[in-house]
Amino acid sequence: MDPVTVIGIDPGSINTGWGIVRTVSSGFELVDCGLIRTTSSQKTEFSQRLARIYRELVAVLERYRPQEAAIEQVFQSMNAATALKLGQARGVAVAACAAFDIGVSDYPPTLVKKTLVGVGLAEKEQVAFMVRCRLGIKKSDWALDTSDALAIALTHLSLRRFRAMEKLGKH
Repeated sequence: MDPVTVIGIDPGSINTGWGIVRTVSSGFELVDCGLIRTTSSQKTEFSQRLARIYRELVAVLERYRPQEAAIEQVFQSMNAATALKLGQARGVAVAACAAFDIGVSDYPPTLVKKTLVGVGLAEKEQVAFMVRCRLGIKKSDWALDTSDALAIALTHLSLRRFRAMEKLGKH
């Protein structure tokens, strides 16, 4: 199987985490990761925050040229105003990927947690720990939103690898 590079995105209207992971023969390799922070002050228009998310993701996509993207689905049990803002941030992230003709897969948070931790209701800190383990990182200082983005990328690559092995078994 050829190496694949994927960007995982944890969208948010204030913090959008991103992480680039590449498959290697026996596992996964961290390429880079980061956090896009926007200001939630009264002085900053929401549209400006969305534009910043778009511009910064485009810069990441231009730099690393991932072949695929994975993004977290909007969490269901939040208030309508928060869900709407999150949905708009998510839409901007999907549009940035689409501008590069990168296919986007989306995953519910419970599937990401179950894939990495084994429990669909795991805490963010548990997810961050498993991300570090899977990537062979002893210590990290990145934000939990960045760990979540890396978890989404790892979930995508793990499920992709599983589907490929499943196809081989059917032939």
